[in-house]
Amino acid sequence: MFSKFAYTIFTGSIQKYHVKDDVYQSFTNPYPKDDIAHLLYRKNWIDTVQWHYEDIIRDPAIVPTDALVLKRKIDASNQDRTDLVEFIDGYFFEKYKDVKVKDGATINTESPAWAIDRLSILSLKIYHMQEEVDRTDASAEHIEKCTQKLNVLLEQLKDLSSAIDQLLADIEAGDKYMKVYKQMKMYNDDEMNPVLRGQK
Repeated sequence: MFSKFAYTIFTGSIQKYHVKDDVYQSFTNPYPKDDIAHLLYRKNWIDTVQWHYEDIIRDPAIVPTDALVLKRKIDASNQDRTDLVEFIDGYFFEKYKDVKVKDGATINTESPAWAIDRLSILSLKIYHMQEEVDRTDASAEHIEKCTQKLNVLLEQLKDLSSAIDQLLADIEAGDKYMKVYKQMKMYNDDEMNPVLRGQK
């Protein structure tokens, strides 16, 4: 199943990141560029680094100039994340381009890649909630609360994985069809963001 394949890649990316646990560490993709695994690994690495950017920027003692630099990095990361989602959707669009769509076929509320984006974020939530459960310096109450949350996340993993695999099966069977929409983010565009336009 594709969801299991993707989740395995995501957890591998997260574990690799946490060997150094440094947002400034170098990135190496272990998968060949023409492999969907390459896109999935890169996608999760972006998510993982951004997860830790979001931790750092919430430090009450952060120097304002450092926070601004970090905000710019988060903005760039969000754009990279969106681009990767679109590349992944492009992979599925190409894969299923010759499928005969049945009469009455419907389109899903989200594309396969945006569902996989949710799976990537969920894998990060599970990893970090497991860290909380495993803490030896936390109270029993904290451990219990985090254990309950982890159980919910694992249930979400089961449900989301099933939904992703069902969506892909429906597209492959022609019961659903997909479109690739560019996100058309306006705030990064020099012409569409009135603040940036005013700087020209």
